[in-house]
Amino acid sequence: MPKAIIDKGIATAGLLAYVVSSKFCDGLPLYRQEKQFARIGVDLSRRTMADWMIGTAEACAPLMELLESRLRSGPLLQLDETTVQVLQEEGRKDTTTSYMWVARGGPPGSSVILYHYAPSRSAVEAERLLGDYRGPVQTDGYEVYDKVCARAGVEHVGCWAHARRLFADAKKVSAKAGSADEALSLIARLYAVEGDRATTPDDAQFVAHRRSKVEPILAKLRAWLEGKNDQVPPSSALGKAVGYALVQWPKLIRYLDHAALTPDTNACEQAIRPFVVGRKNWLFCGSPRGAQASSTLYSIIETAKANGLEPYWYLRKLLDGLPTAASPEDLLRLAPFSSPKG
Repeated sequence: MPKAIIDKGIATAGLLAYVVSSKFCDGLPLYRQEKQFARIGVDLSRRTMADWMIGTAEACAPLMELLESRLRSGPLLQLDETTVQVLQEEGRKDTTTSYMWVARGGPPGSSVILYHYAPSRSAVEAERLLGDYRGPVQTDGYEVYDKVCARAGVEHVGCWAHARRLFADAKKVSAKAGSADEALSLIARLYAVEGDRATTPDDAQFVAHRRSKVEPILAKLRAWLEGKNDQVPPSSALGKAVGYALVQWPKLIRYLDHAALTPDTNACEQAIRPFVVGRKNWLFCGSPRGAQASSTLYSIIETAKANGLEPYWYLRKLLDGLPTAASPEDLLRLAPFSSPKG
């Protein structure tokens, strides 16, 4: 028998790619896939498919090491996290909240999306994702990131999308019409300048151009924030939005120094969205081992998508070639950032 991902198993690369992409791309839980297979006369239990998912993820461990190395080689790194319920965690109730962290990095044009399952939301887990990375790290305002980014060689960058979201929420609940409109309008002007990137490909020229356009807008926004800070109650929705922007201000303006940075972490949030959508369907992970497998398979699929690949066909290629990959060069050829786009 030729070597296969599932040793001595009946699952072909095509079948595994179908089951994996159905769950992790389309959010189709294994119990629903079990029913679909039954309708066409195939007796394939969810338990068997769950074992296949874990076996496939564990066989991809060498690729994950390559992705981790690539993640930290780029000019920037973005971090985010969301909740996940995991059953059978040692010493924890099944209702206890765990977390799925996501990091986005890698060189321009070959991004890496790395998922990381952890029982906690502590700085230790963020440290594990950063590893030996040095450079700008862009996050939301979660205080743990301040501790992690305090190390030498790391520059903490804020996210304007999170600041803007608070002003948008304030606008919805404010009794005074137009109270948050000035902030929203000025933030929109910051984003408008990013459109000039297409016509200014040189990094140094774009940084200089962006700074010349954005600094007057920032000066006006800062003055507005300081004025509002003296006028609105800090416990109100608008007061919270103003307070957040002022506290985060030193980090919010740091994106100006780097051509590779945008004002926000939206690209990282978009990478975590498929997990959030899927979670609504499958609700929880059955075990820590299953959660770890999910983090591996989401990493591979989202990295493939970030590099312009169709996940099912990429997975077929990967799972066909991985059992016989005998050298680092073989593994590199199978990586999503090395595969032909399409």
